[in-house]
Parts: sequence; structure tokens; C-alpha cells
Amino acid sequence: MNLLLDTHTFLWWVAGDEQLSVQAKRAIGDPQNTVRFSAASAWEIAIKASLGRLDVPRDLTRFLAEQLWLNDFVELPVHVSHAAFVQSLPRHHRDPFDRMLVAQAHLDDLVLVTRDPAFEAYDVTALW
Repeated sequence: MNLLLDTHTFLWWVAGDEQLSVQAKRAIGDPQNTVRFSAASAWEIAIKASLGRLDVPRDLTRFLAEQLWLNDFVELPVHVSHAAFVQSLPRHHRDPFDRMLVAQAHLDDLVLVTRDPAFEAYDVTALW
């Protein structure tokens, strides 16, 4: 299975947070699955950290690179096709980072690992 982690899912995974569902833990931890982490989530983390709304290590670049390597996650860049696809999405959700994840999941045929029920309104497969 090809997975795309929502930002909170990534943060909870690396922190060992108990808020992750059993199904999400199994899917992320399954070596048969490819787990992707979007550049959009890195951007969201950076913005929230700079606003003081999220506590992350000071060297965010190093932290993210280490976590991707330690967890064998694949970096997913934001391509022009992803950005352009956002225009065609219904306005079910206003969060620009979440809308980008929807576009990436849709275009790249990824299962979005998220607790956020807002994703149910879109034509993507979600797992929690």
C-alpha cells in the first residue's frame, strides 16, 4: 500500500503518541507499505513552529531529514501538477496544506493516513 501521512499523523508517529489508531500504526509500521511525507507537511510544521503553535527541535531541517531516514519514509515533493489540481477541488476544506495533501493523494493514488474527518468529503482513500 502507498501511504501519505497527514501532518499530525507524522508528528504523532515520531513522538510515539498514543493518539494514533491501531490501524494507522500497523499500516505505517508495515515494511510492505511505502510511506510518504509531503513537502507541504514540512512547510506546515515550519510555519506553525515559527508562530509558536508547535514545539519542534530548533534545527527543523535536520530533525525532518533524520526522521525520514530513521523511519524509511519517502519525501514527496510538491509538483506543479499537484498545485494546479488544487484549483479543481471542491471547497469542502479551507486549509491549504490539507488541500495540497488531497491533491497529492488523488493524483499519486495514495492512501491518506489521517484522523481528520474533513478528508472524507474528497475523492481520496483515507485510513485511520
